[in-house]
Amino acid sequence: MLRTRARLIAATAAMVVAGSIGAVTMANAAGTVTATYTQTSNWGSGAEGKYVITNGTSAAATWTLVFTMPSGTAVTSSWDATLTGTGQTRTATGTWNATIPAGGSASFGFVTSGSGKPTVCTINGANCATGASPSAVPSSSAPSPSASPSKSPSASPSAPPSPSSSPTNPNPGKKVIGYYTNWAQYQRGYHVKNIVSSGSAAKLTHINYAFGNVTNGQCVIGDSYTDYDRAYSAAESVDGVADTWDAGALRGNFNQLRKLKKVYPNLKIVWSFGGWTWSGGFGQAAANPTAFANSCYNLVEDPRWADVFDGIDIDWEYPNACGLTCDSSGPLAYRNLMQALRNRFGANNLITSAITADGSNGGKIDATDYAAAAQYVDWYLPMTYDFFGAFAAQGPTAPHSPLNCYAGIPQAGFCTEAAIAKLKSKGIPSSKLLIGIGFYGRGWTGVTQAAPGGSATGAAPGTYEAGNEDYHKLKTSCPANGTVGGTAYCFSGGQWWSYDTPATIQGKMTWAKNQSLAGAFFWELFGDTSNGELITAIKNGLA
Repeated sequence: MLRTRARLIAATAAMVVAGSIGAVTMANAAGTVTATYTQTSNWGSGAEGKYVITNGTSAAATWTLVFTMPSGTAVTSSWDATLTGTGQTRTATGTWNATIPAGGSASFGFVTSGSGKPTVCTINGANCATGASPSAVPSSSAPSPSASPSKSPSASPSAPPSPSSSPTNPNPGKKVIGYYTNWAQYQRGYHVKNIVSSGSAAKLTHINYAFGNVTNGQCVIGDSYTDYDRAYSAAESVDGVADTWDAGALRGNFNQLRKLKKVYPNLKIVWSFGGWTWSGGFGQAAANPTAFANSCYNLVEDPRWADVFDGIDIDWEYPNACGLTCDSSGPLAYRNLMQALRNRFGANNLITSAITADGSNGGKIDATDYAAAAQYVDWYLPMTYDFFGAFAAQGPTAPHSPLNCYAGIPQAGFCTEAAIAKLKSKGIPSSKLLIGIGFYGRGWTGVTQAAPGGSATGAAPGTYEAGNEDYHKLKTSCPANGTVGGTAYCFSGGQWWSYDTPATIQGKMTWAKNQSLAGAFFWELFGDTSNGELITAIKNGLA
């Protein structure tokens, strides 16, 4: 198995039917605290929505929001707020986002059974729409029937949700997140400048920098040479300026990423800790989450590079389960860790996490309470790749990143759609989930049949690792000549490889939009072509 990629598995779950997606936009009154409700997803029998609270005053403000759902609609789960009360009326108070700075905003979300929208809403005792007292304006925050165009549910119960057909409801703000590794500079000769020259930088919303290490229960530097010490020449540098050896000067990837952000000021960079090899320290970290969070904050916010990073990503493989090593810290350890990180990093830093896609009954998703931790994270990155590969040397051959659980798949539920359905069924909102794409393939040798399910004699040769090859190599060495489960494969010369192409990525992005996911992420930038074929397919597919 690749050092940084999990061998992921997922489980089947029922798909929801498409429904109406409506939005309520309420004006923010100057000098008041107001709230806006948006229904972000609707599948007929249920829905997902969120409130955004805006502080229009000149001072920090706390908030309490009370809302009432119509008969037949009830809240089943929530995040980023504490909800009290039963029945149709609920009271929401902030958790880590309880205090909103002047001019700032906070949000919380919830999932309902039934698809109704709130009919009454007050914020700090005043009308949500205007901030005025309830007696001064109508109390209903529900839209008129004409305010929210909707699309009727699909007639087929097995169809995935479809996006709204309303031209006023596009898919804005979809995330495109790419991993950039601190070892690509060695054998691969891949540097931050290549992100620019390939055209990828202009298409990314976020970069996850992999990896920082976790040892003795603390966040530590992964590779000090490539991270902040390697001197870049003018020809290698993002801005054409060579690094200096002046005392205190920042060099290495951190300085190149700093230069990248100057060119692309909207690009966010998140430092990822853990991975397949470096997850062994999380168990000790879970024994003292506060100490762990403090160590991570002090490292990420080190004055030498604090301006480079916009938050932290946790890649724990796997809490309360086995990866390269086994963890027995309990189902709530992960939640406690993420809570401590949020408490330390605050509301203005990103807290994200790459997580398992093992949705099998009693599998890795069930081993820990990802739903309880969701209130503390901005989003999850379920690693929906590496479901199958030559780590099972004799096969059977199967695509490592299937979108669909096709007939004959070697293990039921080992596919992307089942993993996402499993996570949603636990109450994790689609707005906090992304789809994962591998910019590489996995392959076997000694294969005698083109169709999936064949036997093999071992791993196919790869440039850096047997059974693993980057897309930019495979597209010419073994061009795709078949598809299965929504992804591509190649059978040639006794080798069988599976990988995603621009065409299969387009299909996956359409599916992700229909599922109202937050966007897509991929492992990793080096695997793409020199002109960014795959990231272009992601970006265009999410548009």
